[in-house]
Amino acid sequence: MEQLLKVIDQNGLIVAFLLVGLLTFFSDIFSKKVLKGKIPGSAIAIFIGLVLGYLGGEFSGGEKGLADISIFKGLGTLGGSMFRDFAIVATAMGASFLLIKKSGLLGLVSLFFGITVFFIAGVALAWIWGYRDAVSLVTIGAGACTYIVGPVTGAAIGASSEVMALSIGAGVVKTIAVTILTPILAPRIGLNSPASAMAFGGVMGTSSGVAAGLAATDPKLVPYGAVTATFYTGLGCLLCPSLFYLILEYFI
Repeated sequence: MEQLLKVIDQNGLIVAFLLVGLLTFFSDIFSKKVLKGKIPGSAIAIFIGLVLGYLGGEFSGGEKGLADISIFKGLGTLGGSMFRDFAIVATAMGASFLLIKKSGLLGLVSLFFGITVFFIAGVALAWIWGYRDAVSLVTIGAGACTYIVGPVTGAAIGASSEVMALSIGAGVVKTIAVTILTPILAPRIGLNSPASAMAFGGVMGTSSGVAAGLAATDPKLVPYGAVTATFYTGLGCLLCPSLFYLILEYFI
């Protein structure tokens, strides 16, 4: 047992890949065999991952979920920004530049529309929760765009850790909702072409949610949705702590 623990400790990243792989594998089987594909396996895996992260944080008393437990420390690297950005770029490499060029204006409009709508929705939600200062409203509004834009915005304008946590929570809920609802609603909204996938990625914005939802709908659409969803995150990080913050501060 000591030798096994030593091997696990020295190969944390491999253990992390193995854990995520098994979680994804069994979630996919559960989705197909039990739920008949009505809920994508990726959505189930994300939900279980969130539960395990919470339990890991409660058990260890840390702030990084399972990564705070020594045998799972590789999850901290696997779930870090480097692998996230690598996965997004690798996914986008499968897209056709000619099709992207044809959908350029549509993708651009969808980006601004999506960021604006979700930001306003997040601000409205923060107002209902009782927040009245511009910093908190903008941070939670940015979190409604994505759980990456939220903390980036909060750090830039000096939001409290409590508000940034709420912004991340809002973004995570959105990601799970997009993951689960995309394959269900895809036939009704005409999500069946590269152009529609780019527009969808631009409006929804959450890279992981869009990629998972499109993968359950049609894997060939994933690169196109991922392209605009990736730009969505970057554009949100630019607009929310600057233009949107100044506008909201002016009115408040």
